[in-house]
Amino acid sequence: MEAIIILVFVMGYLGITLEHSLKIDKLIPALIMMAICWALVAFGLDSFTQWFDSGKHALLENFGMLEHEEKMHLMEETLLHHLGKTAEILVFLLGAMTIVEIIDYFDGFATIKSFIKTKKRSKILWIFSVLAFILSAIIDNLTATIVLISILQKIVKERDIRIWYAGLIIIAANAGGAWSPIGDVTTTMLWIGDKVSTGHLIGYLLVPSLLCMVVPSLIASFLPAFKGDLDIVEDGGKAKSRFSGTMLYLGLGAIVFVPIFKVVTHLPPYVGMMLSLGVVATFAEIYSSSKFSMTSADFEESDAHAHHSPVHSALSKIELPSILFFLGILMAVAALESLGILFGAADWLRESTPQLGTEMHSGGVSDLVVLFLGLGSAVIDNVPLVAASLGMFSEPLDHELWHFIAYSAGTGGSMLIIGSAAGVVAMGMEKIDFFWYLKKISWLALVGFLVGAAAFMVTRTMF
Repeated sequence: MEAIIILVFVMGYLGITLEHSLKIDKLIPALIMMAICWALVAFGLDSFTQWFDSGKHALLENFGMLEHEEKMHLMEETLLHHLGKTAEILVFLLGAMTIVEIIDYFDGFATIKSFIKTKKRSKILWIFSVLAFILSAIIDNLTATIVLISILQKIVKERDIRIWYAGLIIIAANAGGAWSPIGDVTTTMLWIGDKVSTGHLIGYLLVPSLLCMVVPSLIASFLPAFKGDLDIVEDGGKAKSRFSGTMLYLGLGAIVFVPIFKVVTHLPPYVGMMLSLGVVATFAEIYSSSKFSMTSADFEESDAHAHHSPVHSALSKIELPSILFFLGILMAVAALESLGILFGAADWLRESTPQLGTEMHSGGVSDLVVLFLGLGSAVIDNVPLVAASLGMFSEPLDHELWHFIAYSAGTGGSMLIIGSAAGVVAMGMEKIDFFWYLKKISWLALVGFLVGAAAFMVTRTMF
């Protein structure tokens, strides 16, 4: 049964990658793949000999000895656990997207646009790469990608050029997220799991992550896509809202507040994002001079408000297909994780990989194994791979192994468009083709990944 589930996952994955050839939106194979995988798990539950406890990040002992009812209860709990974790990401994403759209409602990104005086493509590339690297470390790579691509859409009107910028933003955002404990979900997992500390994480990974961003951007600046000047399309005399600057700083400040709220309260990030959205929405309603109907007695007033309310307008522009795609692919990967398939694959990789390079600890985990984990994170979501590593290795806090895993899992996903949350969001916002990214951007991400990994191997002895 495991083989059939893996086959379904592979077929669904192919359906996603062949989206433009099949002329079927990627969310369709993602949702079908997710539903069929879990249906097969339910049908074959009694035939499985192992089960991965996501809460403890370890294989459940004696799963095969349990009664059918106990297995069903465990499966339902596991499904609910994964749905909850996925929903945390989706609600967070909805909040961030809505704040960005509210800022856009007030034409807030025109303020940033006015700061960018140059029309030279290569200079604009470096501006966005540096912004992505810094912002992703503060507000996480997912939110940074949403914000920067939203700004990019206001500056670069030609989509053929814009998707090149989007590709480099993905690389820079993932690189920036790797060296911050709140920059990427995998580094956050390692941080919360007491595997890495903030000071050592920055010390180990800042230089490798910086090179992972700088090298691809440097190479890309010599490519034809970034030669010459951009044709900046003027707004045609459109009057900018007098609250545009205020809403920009308020919105970005609210997003930056989310990791602070998380550190102070220890609550999941989506709670802080909902608080930030509520505050931004309150000011947006006040500034829009709309009448807010608290009851449905006056339908005409309520309907009129819906047409010009910044909150209603922002919510109407949210990319729900991207949200559903995210749901499908994360829950499908969760099915593989629950059966211990990913854990087993990671374990097999550790046992079968030749011990090349520097031995990282007495158990014999080589650099090559961690690099393969990075490559694997481009194909399969990096979260379960890191979860598997948490259960496989027992190194102490701030051991170099954990920092190398943080780097590889955080930046390796850039090699495929669906290999990271930032890539998935960019794919949805800009409708980037899987094979276009594979042909044009993946090799740049691979070069940056390898250069950063080499830098880590050289500099890790300093800590």
